[in-house]
Amino acid sequence: MILAGDLGGTKSNLGLFDVRQEKLEGVAKKRYATQQHSGLDELVKDFLRETSGKVTASCFGIAGPVVDNKVHGSNMPWEVDGAYMARLLGLNRVRLLNDLEAAAYGIGVMESKDLETLHTGVETLEANRAVIAAGTGLGEGVLFWDGKQHLPMATEAGHADFAPHTKQQADLWQYLSTRSEFVTSETILSGGGFQRVHEFLDASVRHPGFDDHKIDPAPEIARMGLSGECRVCVETLNLWVEVYGAEAGNLALRSVARGGIYITGGIAVKILPKMKNGRFAAAVQHKEKLGDFLAQIPIHVVLNEDCPLLGAAFVAWKSL
Repeated sequence: MILAGDLGGTKSNLGLFDVRQEKLEGVAKKRYATQQHSGLDELVKDFLRETSGKVTASCFGIAGPVVDNKVHGSNMPWEVDGAYMARLLGLNRVRLLNDLEAAAYGIGVMESKDLETLHTGVETLEANRAVIAAGTGLGEGVLFWDGKQHLPMATEAGHADFAPHTKQQADLWQYLSTRSEFVTSETILSGGGFQRVHEFLDASVRHPGFDDHKIDPAPEIARMGLSGECRVCVETLNLWVEVYGAEAGNLALRSVARGGIYITGGIAVKILPKMKNGRFAAAVQHKEKLGDFLAQIPIHVVLNEDCPLLGAAFVAWKSL
C-alpha cells in the first residue's frame, strides 16, 4: 500500500493507493486544514487509524524547498523530516518533494479528461514543459526533457520579484511596495492576492473577510467576479488573470517550454471561465520579441486537483 501526501499552506491531502494492472488506484483519501494541526506526523497517525493495510512505500509533496530530504514549509508552520517519517512508518525511506515537483510527476499520469485546453498551440512532445500553480502561494516548476524522458525540476520562482509590464501593473507594484518591503509574484498570484488587487483597484468597496482575518475573502471575490455582480471583483479577476498569464509566459521563456504550459493549483479551476476567455493566453504571448514563439506553446489547466497527490504516489510506487 502506498501512502502519499500533498501538503499546502491551507489544506493537506493524504491518500492511500494500490497498484492494479500497472495503474494507481485510490483506496482512501482525507483532507485536513493544515493550520489546525501541529505537523505531518499528527495527520499520518490520524489517517492510518481510519484505514487498513500495511504501508510499503510513501512520498509527500510539500510547499517549500527540499534540502537533505527535509522541508520547512513556505506557507505552513511545519518542519518535515523524511528520515523521521520513515522511522514512524517503519520504512527504509520516505521521499519528500517540492509540491510543484509532485505536480509535475502527476501531470505524467493525467488523462485527457483531466485537462482543459486554453490554447491549442503546436503539440511538441519531446520538449520542456512549464508547470505553474497559484493557490495559497505560487509554485513554479519545469519538466525538463533530457532526450528520453521528462524529469521534474522544482523551483522557488514564485518568491522572485514581481515584474510589471503595463502602467496599471506598475501602479499595482507601487501600491503594494508601500505596504511591504518585498513585492513578489506570489504577493499577487495567491489567494491573498485577490484582496490586495481588489483594494488597489478600489479601497472603498469592502467585502466580508477584508476586516476579519477569520474569513477568507477570495472565494467571495471570485464568485462575484464571475457573476458580474461586483464591478471591482470583475476588474480584480481580469487584472489577476493578466498578471498570472504574464508570469506563466515568463516561466515558459526561461525554460523554453515548447512542450506546453500546465496550470495546476486550486485557483485556476475555480475561475476557469476567466482563464478561458483569452485574457490569460494573450498575456502569456505579450512579450518583447518572442510572441510568435509563445503562441505555439499549448496551454492546459489541470482540472484534477489530486494531480500533486497522484504525483507523490507515483514517485513512491516507482521508487524514484
